[in-house]
Amino acid sequence: MSKKPNAPVPAAIPVKRRQVLLVDDHPLMRAGLAQLIDRQADLEVCAEAGDTVEASRALTRVRPDLILTDITMPGRSGFEFIKDRIASNPGTLILVVSMHDEVVYAERALRAGARGYVMKEAGGENLLAAIRQVLAGQVYLSAKMSSKILDDLSARRPRGSASPIERLSDREFEVFQLVGLGKSTKDIASQLHLSPKTVDVHRAHIREKLQLPDSSALMRYAIRWVETQI
Repeated sequence: MSKKPNAPVPAAIPVKRRQVLLVDDHPLMRAGLAQLIDRQADLEVCAEAGDTVEASRALTRVRPDLILTDITMPGRSGFEFIKDRIASNPGTLILVVSMHDEVVYAERALRAGARGYVMKEAGGENLLAAIRQVLAGQVYLSAKMSSKILDDLSARRPRGSASPIERLSDREFEVFQLVGLGKSTKDIASQLHLSPKTVDVHRAHIREKLQLPDSSALMRYAIRWVETQI
């Protein structure tokens, strides 16, 4: 009795890889992130950018499913970039990947419109988990940060007790934190890719909002605030 020929094995349906735009001003960091992401069967880097201007140009050519961005870059800050993208396309999925402490920056990133915040030191496995969680329509925060936000929300705070720091713009907040770390105007200008004159303008606005009389008072206030965050 002749054997029936084996039925053909159906071809595997290729997985549609989700497209990711990388925005970071450090080429080595972008290269490492791109290598990690491109090794995944379900993810692919569609474009890279070294600052927000390059990112905006890239977005005229590609339509990523997710934008992976740092928040400290030349020119416009990552916070401003996030706000711009959400304003122009409210459905944009953005995940912040940063070296900055999540306790200080994560809530601001979420308020700007990001869907998650992960620190660079968290490692590749956690980053991939964060990417997939945001792509699935969820918000990603570390367990530590999620617990802090829930604690803050559950705590009853008297009306008018909000920290005056919350009145600062995102760029002013970046300058304020660097002042608290003992950075000079020149150092701050270099780190944030601003002119010293622009940094001085931000410092003046910070003093006004915090009702501080002079630069020495600003430095003392900022140093004390930074110490409470450690």
